[in-house]
Amino acid sequence: MADLPIVCTLTPDALRARRAGLLLQLLHQAEHHEDLPEGLRLRFAPTADTLSTIVSAVEAERHCCRFLRFGIAVEPDGGPIFLELSGPPGTREFIAALLEM
Repeated sequence: MADLPIVCTLTPDALRARRAGLLLQLLHQAEHHEDLPEGLRLRFAPTADTLSTIVSAVEAERHCCRFLRFGIAVEPDGGPIFLELSGPPGTREFIAALLEM
């Protein structure tokens, strides 16, 4: 994979709308979050609505933040759902600024 710049292709207005929409909803739904060396891991309760919201957010974000790597893990036996956002050096700082953490 080529080194992609850590940039979002959304306009400032579109970025504000996205931040107030799916991304903020995901952050509020997360039971826990932890920093990764180059990203963030969010843990969610195992509900169908949560998984659907995560997939919608990933689908939207992968087009405007092409450098992001997304990992979704659904633990067995009704365990939690995890979303990992990672990428090249500087990604954790980008995510923190984007989500105003």
